[in-house]
Amino acid sequence: MPVVTQPVVEVCDPVQSPDLGAASIPAHVAIIMDGNGRWAASRGLPRVAGHREGAQAVRRTVEAAIRNGVGWLTIYAFSSENWRRPASEIVDLTGLLRRYLKSEIKELSENGVRLRIIGDRTRFDEEIQADLARAERETQRNTRLNLTIALSYGARAEIAAAARAVAAAAKAGELDPAKLCEEVFEGFLHTAGTPDPDLVIRTSGEQRLSNFLLWQAAYAELVFLEVLWPDFDEAHFAAALAEFARRDRRFGARAG
Repeated sequence: MPVVTQPVVEVCDPVQSPDLGAASIPAHVAIIMDGNGRWAASRGLPRVAGHREGAQAVRRTVEAAIRNGVGWLTIYAFSSENWRRPASEIVDLTGLLRRYLKSEIKELSENGVRLRIIGDRTRFDEEIQADLARAERETQRNTRLNLTIALSYGARAEIAAAARAVAAAAKAGELDPAKLCEEVFEGFLHTAGTPDPDLVIRTSGEQRLSNFLLWQAAYAELVFLEVLWPDFDEAHFAAALAEFARRDRRFGARAG
C-alpha cells in the first residue's frame, strides 16, 4: 500500500462522542468469512470447492448489504497468515481471486459498488496486482456501496506499517510527534478514509478476530454465527443486523 503522509498538525480535534441515537442499521459491516474448508470436508469435497461456494456467498452478501442500506462492507478474504497454507491451496485461492476479478467487476460497477483492496498486495504476482488496480480504477466513481476486500492483510502488520510511516513523516518534518493523536494516526492506516466498522460478523462458530481490523474494531459490536461461510445468505445477514439493533452501544459512556 502507498504511504499516506499527513501535513503538520498543530492541534488535534477533540474526540467527538458518537451519536447514541443513531439508526439501527450499521453504516459499516465487516465480515470474517470462516468455514470454507469445513464446509467442503463435511461433504467429502476438496477445499477448493468450499472456496468456490464461498465466492457465491460473497455475491449474496454484497446484494444483501445493498438491499439493507449498508454503505460500507469489508470482507476478510485472505489473511497474511494464509500464505502459510499448502502451495496447492494458495494456487487455488489466487486462481479464484483472478476469476472473481474478471467475472464480477462489471456487475459490481453496474450495481454502484466501489471496490477497494487493503493489505500487502505486493505478495501477489504482477498479473493479479494489475487486476486489483484495474478493478479499483474501474469502480472508483461508484457510491452505492463501498466494498473493501482484505487480501494478504494482517492488522498487526498494518499498525506496524502505520507506525513506520508516522516515524518517517516526523523525521521529514511533516509531523510533530507531540501533536500525534488517534485521528492523525488513522490517516496512516490502510483504511484511511473508511469509517470504523459498527458490526463485525464471524461465521463458523469461532469467536476471535484473527488479526482483523484490530484498531478499527475497538467499539464494534461482535456477532458470531454458527453457519459456515458457504451457507451464509441474506437471512443470516438480516439476523446479524437484528442482533446489532438490539445492542446498547455506549462507546465507554455510562448507561442511562
